[in-house]
Amino acid sequence: MSNRNPNDLANLLFPQPEEEAQEESILSLPPEQRRLHTETYDFTISTILKYLSDGGIYIPEFQRRYVWNDAQASRLIESLIIQCPIPVIYLNQERDERMSVIDGNQRLTSLRRYINNDFALKGLTAYPELDGYAYRELDPRFQRHIVNRTLRCIVISKDTHPQVKFDVFERLNSGSVKLTPQELRHGIYYGPLMKHIEGLNKNKVWRSLISGSGERRMRGEELVLRFLAMQFHLERYRKPLAGFLNDFAEQYRTAPADKLQEMRAVFERTVTGVAELYGDYAFRVFDVDGTFRTPFNTALFDAEMMSVSRHAALPAQISESNRNAFKRSLAALFAQERFAKAIGRATSDETQVKYRIEELAKLVNATF
Repeated sequence: MSNRNPNDLANLLFPQPEEEAQEESILSLPPEQRRLHTETYDFTISTILKYLSDGGIYIPEFQRRYVWNDAQASRLIESLIIQCPIPVIYLNQERDERMSVIDGNQRLTSLRRYINNDFALKGLTAYPELDGYAYRELDPRFQRHIVNRTLRCIVISKDTHPQVKFDVFERLNSGSVKLTPQELRHGIYYGPLMKHIEGLNKNKVWRSLISGSGERRMRGEELVLRFLAMQFHLERYRKPLAGFLNDFAEQYRTAPADKLQEMRAVFERTVTGVAELYGDYAFRVFDVDGTFRTPFNTALFDAEMMSVSRHAALPAQISESNRNAFKRSLAALFAQERFAKAIGRATSDETQVKYRIEELAKLVNATF
């Protein structure tokens, strides 16, 4: 009969959802920093279109693509004509004073498309007489009426703490396909770092290593960010993990080229080392016979990536014999109750994060 604890076996076979996905990151801030700073504007549509044209207002990459059909867009134009209230547009004030669209992409894009004569009205119910009319074909009085209508815009000030912004973005993320945390993060902190991470995520060795990590959109980019944050700021790690990643993304949002190159070098060296040392077993738990594996374990991902990144000479020291010896030692480590808990329960606790990284680093150093 196996000596394995049934609870430990259940944790390995049916891992709990990652704790950080359920955390209220905003609660990690002092109460006085949790305030949302906003300003309210009533912009005419002509003003909004001017801002969209000159970049004063822009639709960031994280926003879902334009999905409205012409009938839906036509209903918006008809609502303007009959003076039906239009839902509030939410904007985010960036550090350079530009405003990015948080909520309202479909409406603003529809307005721009119609004023640019990209479609003709269709499916109208209040004024079916206008069916088939492009903007340029409308009576000038209708044209003036449309562009002089005002839209209520709420602007989240740049003085708002980034983590509070992230929380607000999640609350406003009400599209038919909700954005993932990394998609939101990618938009909120978009700049040289996020563009760099996009490139790192295309590394072929990396893609093969994370092939079992799940189908969540931008999962690969999130894992790259997670590794870089652990690599460069582990000593600053505090729960919640989401807040830790956001802080790192904010700090290095506009990182200079030399820092980005440093990140690339350590990432590529680490990925090569992980592939060489762990191979098909990377980021998965297995038994001493090597045949039992669990799905991708993100807590183990932290430890295995860091165990290699901290051992700069590792790839050159790996042989078939010491690799096999290491895998046997690793399987024995997985069987230890404390380590199993560190990668299975309360995985984002500071002590758990640092313990599993230190333990695996010691095992690598003792073997190679």
